[in-house]
Amino acid sequence: MINILIVDDHAVVRQGLKQIITDQKDMQVKGEAENAVQALQLLAAASFNLIILDITLPGSKSGLDLVPEIKELRPAIKILILSMHAEEQFAIRALKSGANGYITKQSAPTELVKAIRKVQSGGKYISQSIAEQLAFFYSDEQEKPRHDRLSDREFQVLRMMAAGKTLREIADQLVISEKTVSTYRMRILEKMQMTRNAELIRYAVENKLIE
Repeated sequence: MINILIVDDHAVVRQGLKQIITDQKDMQVKGEAENAVQALQLLAAASFNLIILDITLPGSKSGLDLVPEIKELRPAIKILILSMHAEEQFAIRALKSGANGYITKQSAPTELVKAIRKVQSGGKYISQSIAEQLAFFYSDEQEKPRHDRLSDREFQVLRMMAAGKTLREIADQLVISEKTVSTYRMRILEKMQMTRNAELIRYAVENKLIE
């Protein structure tokens, strides 16, 4: 039996995933969590084979932030990232951080079971649409986007800035100092060869880095 933990802050999404999984005789949803804190508590208290993890979570930690912590706590567990984002940059970062697969919420009704079976058997899974984007992303003719130069934390700060959060709000959410956030901001501007926040915001919007 494949014991599954679903981590998503939307009850409707969790219910939809459960309905898909319930139809499979060798799978069961053994736990549900709305945020990173609840997820880690459940992982510490019970045994799971696989976790379906939303990339966008409330609180200071995103799904991408949570992946390394999950792997440290439960090295053998399989992680399937579920996201509303189909863009290749999120899939790349998820797989690099240690996730075993990446599917979009739109493709979940048709691909979820196949993805679960693939990653549980030791493979990697990405949907066909994302695979096509990745192929284009890595083609010799296509220059990689500037945000690919950023670390995961810098990428997170960029998205928060683009969403209109102030330095204080970012610092509070990430539990770091405003000075540290300012340092991240300077690194982001330097790596992306920009000089103003307005340029970062426009870039993030044009490249669909924010919801």
